[in-house]
Amino acid sequence: MSDCGTRAVSVIGFIGSVFSPWYRWSGRRNPQNHVCINVATYGPGGRFTMTDRGASALRQTNSRFEVGPSMMRWDGDQLIIDIDEVSGPPLINRIRGQIRVVPSALTDVELPLTEDGAHIWRPFAPSARIEVDINRPGWQWQGEGYFDANFGTRALEEDFSYWTWGRFPTASGATCFYDAMRLDGSELAAGFRFDQAGQAETIPLPPKARLRRSLWAVKRETRADSGFMPRQKLAMLDAPFYTRAAVETQLDGERVTGVHEALDLRRFRSPLLKPMLAVRVPRRAKWSFG
Repeated sequence: MSDCGTRAVSVIGFIGSVFSPWYRWSGRRNPQNHVCINVATYGPGGRFTMTDRGASALRQTNSRFEVGPSMMRWDGDQLIIDIDEVSGPPLINRIRGQIRVVPSALTDVELPLTEDGAHIWRPFAPSARIEVDINRPGWQWQGEGYFDANFGTRALEEDFSYWTWGRFPTASGATCFYDAMRLDGSELAAGFRFDQAGQAETIPLPPKARLRRSLWAVKRETRADSGFMPRQKLAMLDAPFYTRAAVETQLDGERVTGVHEALDLRRFRSPLLKPMLAVRVPRRAKWSFG
């Protein structure tokens, strides 16, 4: 998020694009044949790009992840993201530029989201600075950044019905919450506090607090001090099954604004949703590196 709080950007690299209808329709047999660098910008002039690409578009090393015209690469202590994507309808534009993520520290925290370890969350850099330089007016800014990863060996909708996640920068570092309802009826409820050196500690969980539903009526809740009512500060992504927004809450008496996500996997499981997604997530099976 920008320091002024009016703009934000998210970049997600996928091997086996979990939200791609093309990957689902393929039977999820070959994750490397469904790769993507999803770029979304939020605020004035925001755009959404998510192209499902084939195996010929994927190149990897220990320090670089390249999908077609875009890549993520480590350069010393910085994660550099080079973007060259085309946004989906109705606002079709080429989005070019570079994003730099500079972590204050890296962590080795790993949270299994299911008891058998089929889904793992890794908050590599819970606190970071971000520099954005994108070829659109007003899209040159600095702000608060974050870098994490999720790994899985099964489809999300095979194990979960609903989850929320939130990351909130604090005066001493950052606090993250992960709450999920599994299909077997069990629940995940986890909270971590990170300092600027990347040291992590589990924390007693504040009570859940409801947020107003999204535009698609996705249920939303986060964590907050007792009696405090969280509120949305910046709308980001609204989909029939997924919502992302900047949310203000209060933790240990400190008012903080961070990124919050809610995912309704019961809706995502519907086969009727996949053709709708295909409009926003085009498939480009062939790619040749020059």
